[in-house]
Amino acid sequence: MCGIVGYIGAKEAAPLLIDGLKRLEYRGYDSAGIAVFDGKDINMVKAKGKLSILDERIDKQGMPKGALGIGHTRWATHGKPSDINAHPHNDCSGDFVVVHNGIIENYKELREMLKAKGHTFNTECDTEVVAHLIEEYYDGDLAEAVKKMLAELRGSFALGIISKKEPDKIIGARKDSPLIAGIGSGENFIASDIPAILPHTRDIYILEDGEMVVLTDNKIDIMNFQGDRVEKKVFHVDWDAVSAEKGGYPHFMLKEIHEQPKALKDTMTGRIDINGVRIKLDDITITREDVSRIDKINIVACGTAYHAGIIGKYTIERLARIPVEVDIASEYRYRDPMVDKNTLVIIISQSGETADTLAALREARKRGARILAITNVVGSSVAREARDVLYTWAGPEIAVASTKAYTTQLVSLCMLALDLGIKKGTLSREEALEIMKHLKQLPAQAETILKNEEEIKRLAEKYSAWEDVFFIGRGLDYAVAMEGSLKLKEISYVHAEAYAAGELKHGTLALVVDGVPVIALATQDFLYEKMMSNIEEVKARGGIVIALVKENDKAMTNIADHIIPIPQTLSLLTPVLTVIPLQLLAYYTAAARGCDIDKPRNLAKSVTVE
Repeated sequence: MCGIVGYIGAKEAAPLLIDGLKRLEYRGYDSAGIAVFDGKDINMVKAKGKLSILDERIDKQGMPKGALGIGHTRWATHGKPSDINAHPHNDCSGDFVVVHNGIIENYKELREMLKAKGHTFNTECDTEVVAHLIEEYYDGDLAEAVKKMLAELRGSFALGIISKKEPDKIIGARKDSPLIAGIGSGENFIASDIPAILPHTRDIYILEDGEMVVLTDNKIDIMNFQGDRVEKKVFHVDWDAVSAEKGGYPHFMLKEIHEQPKALKDTMTGRIDINGVRIKLDDITITREDVSRIDKINIVACGTAYHAGIIGKYTIERLARIPVEVDIASEYRYRDPMVDKNTLVIIISQSGETADTLAALREARKRGARILAITNVVGSSVAREARDVLYTWAGPEIAVASTKAYTTQLVSLCMLALDLGIKKGTLSREEALEIMKHLKQLPAQAETILKNEEEIKRLAEKYSAWEDVFFIGRGLDYAVAMEGSLKLKEISYVHAEAYAAGELKHGTLALVVDGVPVIALATQDFLYEKMMSNIEEVKARGGIVIALVKENDKAMTNIADHIIPIPQTLSLLTPVLTVIPLQLLAYYTAAARGCDIDKPRNLAKSVTVE
């Protein structure tokens, strides 16, 4: 999500910053900007849209001169994409300039505190509070002011900071968002990712959470947020430029699978108030009175987002006790849907530009329904046309096969269901608190699953020659089975089908013969015994069973051929975890078969035609 580049040395900074940002374009962005100190002032050039638009603006205004600067490509979270909301941001005086990746969770309260002290704000962005806090704390020592500022922040961030008060340095800081320092000769760099500075250096320091760095043209000092010096080993990059874009991963899909713990954490940041036992969704204005008038919900989406919607149906009905229908967007308009002013229509689209989904949104709105969008892209068509918006802060997805967008959609739907249930009174304070606590554990649990990656890889390679695979499950497990099946077929081209396990006897068992692989999900506690019986049916006919179960499941080891465990969590939340092994299984099967994983045949990332 977003890109940062910073330079200090003897060269002209602006061309180097622009080149570095272009090397980060693969990350996705909606605006860009640079700030360069010319010996007297810090000059900023910013533009909504692609870097080509920023280039045009620089051509008209002239290239900023100077050997100290920072640059940024923005993926909007707070505030729509616009020239003014583009980074960098500055304080009242223009003395302190900042770029930022991440989310400042408490920016609203900090903004109000600073306004009370006389500060004036010009943007909608959470980042602007950082510059004003530094201005507030500056007393002749930029590093000390930054440390005081960092103590005020809650949330996730990678920061790049320059000041005309101390134009001999750049300061960077990291918490939950990546940041590196590049080691040059008579010049040094900061960046959010290696490709930005790879033409200039292959020796870097990788900052860890809670660390800040002070760079001059010939020195790099790293310390923790308390000011204690930190010794670092130099990391030498031996990847080529293409591999560097992928963070050393062979494919964007695998990189994005591994980004899920952070994406989940970012999507929940600032939204789950455990102390107050409430959900804070800033761009949703549904009141208790509004909830009382909603008599049904339609969830409308395509592909992976549709599968997320099916899980959303289970979750909303369970927590808010409102009837939910889930529709494939391409079918929705043509069934003459029964919606009115008392219907809430939830539109789910990663890109916010899916043609069928947009058409369904407009049809529902025309019939009087209230529209709530769940999307990953601020300012997208879906976001603009909906009355309420819930953003999944997953960051850009490059691979065609969706992974982190799906899991962030799941936690977004769960937070929405909690909000509706609390407002409607169908969910007790104790129940809500229990779910919130388990939600907050999901990022760490996702990390645990990823540590078991090699086992899943071996399993995928063992069965990579398979041509027909069945996925089975009950309840929420069936919904996840549908997504697992889609992942396998879309990137490995293996024929895969998902079935509700209780339907096996209604025809599907005729296809289960010796050696047929069946991936069985059994994580729903109240359906576990019935699922065991269905697995026994498969085994009796010679099927090879790969079972996904909660850890420490002893009973399944006596039945299944292979076990993939997930950490213990509430049955309601298991989909977020069970899908990760299925993503890895699909990925490594496709890799073993030599498929073009990031760009599978006949498919596109954003489907903008009906």
